[in-house]
Amino acid sequence: MTVTETRRQLPSAPELTHREILEILIGLLAALFTAMLSSTIVSNALPTIIADLEGSQTQYTWVLTASLLATTVSTPIWGKLSDLMSKKLLVQLAISIFVIGSALAGLSHNVPFLIGARVLQGLAMGGLMALAQAIIGAAIPPRSRGRYSGYMGAVMAVATVSGPLIGGVIVDTSWLGWRWCFYVCVPLAVVSLVILQKYLHLPVLKREVRIDYLGAVLISITASLPLLWVTFAGSDFAWMSWQSALFVGGTLLFGFLAVLVENRVAEPLVPLKVVRERTTALAIVASLAVGVAMFGSALFLGQYFQIARGYSPTEAGLLTIPMMLGSFVGSAGSGQLITRYGKWKRYLVSGGVLLLGGLLVLGTIDHTSPYWFVGLGMLALGLGTGMTMQNLVLAVQNTVDVTQIGASSATVAFFRSLGGAVGVSALGAVLAARVKDLIVAGVLAGPNGPEAARKLQEGGGTSLLDVNHLPPQLAELVRHAYGDATGRIFLIAAACAVVSLIAVVFIKEVPLRTTVAKVDVADDL
Repeated sequence: MTVTETRRQLPSAPELTHREILEILIGLLAALFTAMLSSTIVSNALPTIIADLEGSQTQYTWVLTASLLATTVSTPIWGKLSDLMSKKLLVQLAISIFVIGSALAGLSHNVPFLIGARVLQGLAMGGLMALAQAIIGAAIPPRSRGRYSGYMGAVMAVATVSGPLIGGVIVDTSWLGWRWCFYVCVPLAVVSLVILQKYLHLPVLKREVRIDYLGAVLISITASLPLLWVTFAGSDFAWMSWQSALFVGGTLLFGFLAVLVENRVAEPLVPLKVVRERTTALAIVASLAVGVAMFGSALFLGQYFQIARGYSPTEAGLLTIPMMLGSFVGSAGSGQLITRYGKWKRYLVSGGVLLLGGLLVLGTIDHTSPYWFVGLGMLALGLGTGMTMQNLVLAVQNTVDVTQIGASSATVAFFRSLGGAVGVSALGAVLAARVKDLIVAGVLAGPNGPEAARKLQEGGGTSLLDVNHLPPQLAELVRHAYGDATGRIFLIAAACAVVSLIAVVFIKEVPLRTTVAKVDVADDL
């Protein structure tokens, strides 16, 4: 079957009813919710987990970044496979891998084993993110896709920002324990597997499977190197050092090789023809900042409320409700309006403005900021993230044929995850350095300052996270340092949001198609 024949057949296929779409969506969103939840549920529970497994500060970081790295490098591979094989089979495989990874994580007896289980979870999450968008793109025309994409965006946003709350509640509940941060994801994933088996029925495009193995390796290395660099720079070696030069040079070299390969192979993982499209290129730029905001805000706000303001893990999660509410309203509301009126760019621009505004507000917080002010910033940030995240994917899907839905959707998700992974690591490094400087400066200002500061630096900063067991004066100093340092990382994220806003302003609004396939008039002549 040729591509032209496929295009002619798909528009004439009977459209799914609203009920049939919802049946599929329930299964997809259940799986996607648990996968996204797994990426942030450990953020409030991690101090307890690392202490119980007797892990180090480096391992602490890798429990978080291992799953993000696996998600990032696997997303384009899953997306391309979904254009070549059965989407139903692939999504069932991804859910099964996620269930196995979650069960193994809960059974972990040491941190390396936990990191390996988190890698499995990340591989599955990359598949679920790419496949959920590809399935929606293959089943629903763009003109009707807005509200369904809005549902998906709302679920992703709420899962991301509610993860710390759920993790905090589990850790604070004595009869559960931290292992249930992983076990809790299993039942819902199994339910989604059953639902999709019953209701998901999409035509399989018969195409020869030619997997771009070399491209997969090169893209994985290119995505991994910057994440490894920002993880270790500043602690294991200086930012300005020969090690940093090797990481940056390696990223550029393998990125160049990846572009060469993807430009020549018949079935590229990241189709450069699609990436060169103006809409896709600008959406990729915008997605990087959205990733930084989405993943970074959930992680660092939870830390701010716990360490700087002295709240428990559960209370810290409850305090992020304005961001959850904003994410849900922004995503679901804009999706409904797009479906009703057919216009989408205005919501991307509005979301970009709200994203920037929220980050600028949070960029001014310190350890004395009133909660209403922090809540205002979180609400704006949530609204902006919700209005941009899925609508960027919708804009890209509207410009490509159904035969490239998987790869194009995965490309946007890939760069969003990459922005989140590198952004979280880089912002974390900036936060740690700033906190250390503020604490040392505070100690120097006290009695026996130079000697006390020297002992503090030699002793390392790991124990400083356990504020409740520090001497009162030092505990107060640590709280002030974390509170005052948090604003700086949101200002850096705001700089990324400026680039995102400029990108969405220049995206050209193309009317949404009313067919799943992109009908090419030339093919019908």
